[in-house]
Amino acid sequence: MGELWQKKLLVAGFEKTFEIGRQFRNEGMSSEHLQDYTQMEFYWAYADYKDGMKLTQEMYREVTRAVLGTSVFECRGFEVDMDKEWEIYDFESVIKNKTGINIYETTESEIKQKLDSYNMEYDPKVGFWRLVDLLWKYVRKDLSGPGFLVGQPIELNPLPKRLKEDSRKAAQMQIIIAGSEMGNGYTELNDPIDLENRFKEQRAMSESGDEEAHNYDEDFVEALRYGMPPAYGFGVSERLFAFLMNRPIRECVIFPLMKPKD
Repeated sequence: MGELWQKKLLVAGFEKTFEIGRQFRNEGMSSEHLQDYTQMEFYWAYADYKDGMKLTQEMYREVTRAVLGTSVFECRGFEVDMDKEWEIYDFESVIKNKTGINIYETTESEIKQKLDSYNMEYDPKVGFWRLVDLLWKYVRKDLSGPGFLVGQPIELNPLPKRLKEDSRKAAQMQIIIAGSEMGNGYTELNDPIDLENRFKEQRAMSESGDEEAHNYDEDFVEALRYGMPPAYGFGVSERLFAFLMNRPIRECVIFPLMKPKD
């Protein structure tokens, strides 16, 4: 993943960078996810997540028309029109409207009861915010999109800046298409002290059993100490094309991971 070296280039004075390359994630596989895949990632100095929303909306519309010859496609039971006005999905509001739970006024026990009622599997050792994330993933599947998810709790991603109007939330957006997240972008945190404190919180979450907590990245903190300009970062994988074709991702990559013959 080219995140760190691209941010070092921003520190060095480059205002726009990008990378298209292979990624590996040591997690499970599904019809949407592979362990080995290709991703495009870019950084844009002196821009924020709202600038990124305008840019990526234009980009996704252009990519869809280039691939399909139209802006409308079927995917996972939804009809998606990329040229229509995109929805804005607020993380807190969507969960409250769908489940009745206010994530900032609830308890871990209440969320577990709700997940149990949905027959959602979860590790009972994970912390409060990972349970909130599972609740979001349950309600997300009913959102057709195209749209932008905003207002995510800062605990679920330590790397964005905080929203000025609500410091509990990240200056972040994720693209929602056919009930899934299809691209992630945010206003980059460029305060090394704040980031170091967040990494410490993530380490505590990891030690309590949260396998998705972010690793402490000492090199990144050191790079920020030299001074990174305000910036927006965004990434999307080839899973987007699998959704455009309405096919499992394994059928949409040139060299999918294969099981060895016995």
